[in-house]
Amino acid sequence: MTYKDVKRSKSGKNTRIIAIINQKGGVGKSTTAVNLAAALSEMGRKTLLIDFDPQGNSTSGFGIEKEELDQCIYDALLHNTPASDLIIQTNSKRVFIVPATIQLAGAEIELVSTMARETRLKELIAPVKHEFDFILIDCPPSLGLLTINALAAADSVLIPIQCEYYALEGVTKLLESMKMVKGRINTNLTIYGVVLTMYDSRTSLANQVVEEVRSFFGAETFKTLIPRTVKLSEAPSYGLPITTYAPNNKGSKAYMSLAKEVIKRA
Repeated sequence: MTYKDVKRSKSGKNTRIIAIINQKGGVGKSTTAVNLAAALSEMGRKTLLIDFDPQGNSTSGFGIEKEELDQCIYDALLHNTPASDLIIQTNSKRVFIVPATIQLAGAEIELVSTMARETRLKELIAPVKHEFDFILIDCPPSLGLLTINALAAADSVLIPIQCEYYALEGVTKLLESMKMVKGRINTNLTIYGVVLTMYDSRTSLANQVVEEVRSFFGAETFKTLIPRTVKLSEAPSYGLPITTYAPNNKGSKAYMSLAKEVIKRA
């Protein structure tokens, strides 16, 4: 089955392109990318996930063997391979992915001498974006040229912030980068929302961080809190999103709740 065989929803709304971004590592970007895509699929939304991180965690999160891939997002960025040649069906019915491999690590340097280097991803998405309800971009944990490409291509950003010490550290720098891209490349870029991850209700620190983030971002913060659960950590090792691996787990229920909020804001 190809991505063209699966119809998008009849919501009648335009495709939303959302970059999932935070330059800090280990905050739940790939976990959110995979599981939000799967949850949106469960709600009938046809979703394209673009793995834009050289670690390729979103790719392996859907059970795709990176070593067996002939092409990945790198080939689109540097060799002009059309997105339509790269889109793969995942094990979630309405989720498709443009995979990443370690090859992507070299793209940052190679793009420097490329024409229109900041908008390569935007150009790649353009011919296929009308086929999907949502396009999610799993960004690398940095503010380099790959992330700039994601910000140039996206309508908005979703920022995962972990409920741990120094949670807001670096967020100011991220917002500055967004402001720069908005001023020079993508005037329509906005914050879609902030999602709090790795929440443990038993700790006073986690609750303190929730208050701090909600105070800083206000209504941009999603109400859903993504809990810290063993099942969420286990699911990638089985190549499955949490909605398939443990559908009754509180992590699965949280991502379904987040998907409802994301759809409501579309």
